[in-house]
Amino acid sequence: MLKKISKNLQRTRRHIRVRTKISGTPECPRLNVFRSNAHIHAQLIDDVNGKTIVAASSVEMKLTNGGNIEAAKAVGSEIAKRAVEAKVSKVVFDRGGYVYHGRVQALAEAAREAGLEF
Repeated sequence: MLKKISKNLQRTRRHIRVRTKISGTPECPRLNVFRSNAHIHAQLIDDVNGKTIVAASSVEMKLTNGGNIEAAKAVGSEIAKRAVEAKVSKVVFDRGGYVYHGRVQALAEAAREAGLEF
């Protein structure tokens, strides 16, 4: 009998596969996305030094419903605003093993509109 693999383990495996191909540098950090049922998080990571440059999340922004597309757009524009303040304009997008659709896509498009290039 086959053992069922959890959705989160499948996502983690996809994320590892993506991470073998992309990496963040101080000049062009990685924009990582994590979503849960209730919230969404984004951070810019410099993989060379192992540091998080800036981060934003629906938890920290105290959004009433952090698990919807409007919250993802708010987090995307906030992370872009903080990135511009930290003098970062180009990033590599890391969808975290999630499908580029819905909340992940909304966050990415809001970040692009707010000034990030990727």
